[in-house]
Amino acid sequence: MINETWPLRPLGELFEIGAGKTMSAAARDGVEKTPFLRTSNVLWDEIDLTKVDEMAIPPHELSGKLLRPGDLLVCEGGEIGRAAIWNGEQDVMSFQNHLHRLRPLADDVDPRFYVYFLQCGFTQLGIFEGAGNKTTIPNLSRNRLAALDVPHPDIDEQRDIVRALARVRDSMKLHDRSTSLAQDLKRAAMRALFTKGLRGEAQKETEIGPVPESWELRSVLDLCDIRSGGTPRKSVPEYWIGDIPWVSGKDLKAPTLDDAIDHVSAEGIEAGSRLAPAGTVLVLVRGMGLAKDLPVAVISRPMAFNQDIKALVSRGDFSGKFLRSAIYVHKDRLLAKIVPSAHGTMTLNLNDIETFMVPCPADPIEADEIVAVLDAIDRKIDLHRRKRAVLDELFKALLHKLMTGEIRVADLDLSALSPHPPPCDSKTPEVAA
Repeated sequence: MINETWPLRPLGELFEIGAGKTMSAAARDGVEKTPFLRTSNVLWDEIDLTKVDEMAIPPHELSGKLLRPGDLLVCEGGEIGRAAIWNGEQDVMSFQNHLHRLRPLADDVDPRFYVYFLQCGFTQLGIFEGAGNKTTIPNLSRNRLAALDVPHPDIDEQRDIVRALARVRDSMKLHDRSTSLAQDLKRAAMRALFTKGLRGEAQKETEIGPVPESWELRSVLDLCDIRSGGTPRKSVPEYWIGDIPWVSGKDLKAPTLDDAIDHVSAEGIEAGSRLAPAGTVLVLVRGMGLAKDLPVAVISRPMAFNQDIKALVSRGDFSGKFLRSAIYVHKDRLLAKIVPSAHGTMTLNLNDIETFMVPCPADPIEADEIVAVLDAIDRKIDLHRRKRAVLDELFKALLHKLMTGEIRVADLDLSALSPHPPPCDSKTPEVAA
């Protein structure tokens, strides 16, 4: 499976393997604390510092528990073998005992090459199956890690492979950042568009905040016909072999919904669900998805939906896309009305949806123009996501082919990968004040 031209060496001959600090009550309650990494901070070829814990480490132990730039971290538990390089993102950082710290013993070792090899070995080739101890919690002990046979090509070839794979990874990160910037842009644009409009009008204060002078507040019930859904019986296979999308809360992850995970037949709809026309706004009213956000989307074609969702069918004054944005921009007012059940399920009452007030322009053309602005940003977000998905597949394919020797770095042409981030203006679009 591995490139046959590469010699194999036990990992323990290439790296010094250090142990992290065990969390304890004393470490938790100590006064002078040091930040440390957990397995949750170590992703494949990436350190996530979004949430970093701290513990007290005695001075006589501290020096041996600190990370240096270039240290290779490998997860003992969780997704065993998951690995990344510590690049000195913070001046002081330690690590917990569920991580192994590997430091090269010689100059002919590039740690990042072994991140990529471990990723290929654990996620694609299956060559380390059984490496974890078969205990209650699967783990990769120090001894088992040290005994793993890994390839040891010459340092130049290691670096060539690292450069090729890192270039793809860097392009993936650029699109991640560009997606995040475009999402920030959309949030800022929505706030501006629904408080200032596009006509340069003066603003007036309302019960939901400032809106353009000519706009008015209207209830969801005034703007929409509200419909309930249902679930065909799972025990009847014929109901679930059709081509009609059947939407549940797990599908409501984007502003526009083109398809669903599950599909039903026309008989299934007649027996237990309901069909909503294209342009309908679907909003989750019951489920754990309400804990963090308001899952709400516009459907691009007729779809069925379950009982945890309400369908808001426009009465014709405004498009579903405008209504979806007008609701979402003020989602915090709806989320504040969520009622948790005894079982922890989150619920929005029908009355709260019916009486929910949204800002509406006097001129329907202005509403269409607002939709056009937001659609343009959505297309940008979708473009970055699609490019990122393509790069992810490219990375996986290259990882496998390079590690197995099916191709060599000299065979690759990665010149199409941009060395710079795709342009994305994070400023709010100009709207009339």
